[in-house]
Amino acid sequence: MTDHAVHDAPGDMDIHQQEASFHVFVLLAKWGSLAVATVVLLLVLWFCTSAGFFGAVVPAAIVAALGIFFLREKDGSAAGH
Repeated sequence: MTDHAVHDAPGDMDIHQQEASFHVFVLLAKWGSLAVATVVLLLVLWFCTSAGFFGAVVPAAIVAALGIFFLREKDGSAAGH
């Protein structure tokens, strides 16, 4: 048998696609987590307490607004982008 293994030295591979895929994964995980947390808070306050619909929407909107404020990408925070 022939040896088809390729031995690249560290730093020789082009990893731009991997970096882009990882960036998309992080964005989806971050914003998806915020969406799930907001919906869970809304539903718990609406159906499991006496707060009612509007008593649930206000805290959920506050959590969503704070999450958007703290999770947005700052200028220069995206490495290499």
